[in-house]
Amino acid sequence: MSSSHGFHPYHLVDMSPWPLTGSISAMMLTTGLVKWFHQYNMNLLLLSLVTTILTMIQWWRDVTREGTYQGLHTLTVMKGLRWGMILFILSEVLFFFSFFWAFFHSSLAPTVEIGMFWPPLGIQPFNPFQIPLLNTTILLSSGATVTWAHHAIMQANHTQAIQSLSLTIILGFYFTLLQAFEYLEAPFTIADSVFGSTFFVATGFHGLHVIIGTTFLSVCFYRLYKCHFSSKHHLGFEAAAWYWHFVDVVWLFLYIFIYWWGG
Repeated sequence: MSSSHGFHPYHLVDMSPWPLTGSISAMMLTTGLVKWFHQYNMNLLLLSLVTTILTMIQWWRDVTREGTYQGLHTLTVMKGLRWGMILFILSEVLFFFSFFWAFFHSSLAPTVEIGMFWPPLGIQPFNPFQIPLLNTTILLSSGATVTWAHHAIMQANHTQAIQSLSLTIILGFYFTLLQAFEYLEAPFTIADSVFGSTFFVATGFHGLHVIIGTTFLSVCFYRLYKCHFSSKHHLGFEAAAWYWHFVDVVWLFLYIFIYWWGG
């Protein structure tokens, strides 16, 4: 198969400034967080967020152009991209595995330092049948709607794909708002023993992944609206759907073990 670089199925990417600007933005972001924590100055942090967002927008624009308009994402290239996404999600699974390891290490054998009880004495955990159960229903529903969108795209049903994907994005925003409300009403903080630490780190990083997944799906919604996807060529949406299902599964483990069993 021919490409702009010769007769082969691979995509040899052109020179791009975005890896450099992305690296500089990441360094600025880290430094800006340190400056915010120690000097209570958010100027560098805000600047780094702006440069990171601009880099993301322009980098995604170039990848979209290469795959949608220039035809550079051949079957071989898409196979590599699929494996890249699978390995990325696997790394995220191991990331959350470390949080569950810390949680079970403390909860299965509570030490003297936390009173030999779990939850530790003085900690009032959340009722798992209130907001956590509602959030579980929301995420499971969003998993169904994103699957609906995937099947609609494969059947070239543009109207249903738009409707189902918009529902998924709305449910993602709703989940984030409810989790923010839950944090505001929490009867304990991240500084309240190992329970507070493991709870807020695990659920907080999951919340961050929900925000990332909602952004991912929002970009896919824009591309779907612009008719970038076809029944045979929609790898960008597939990657977003895989990521969203991963977020759903992690939440089920969080709900069962941290909210219900652990509380």
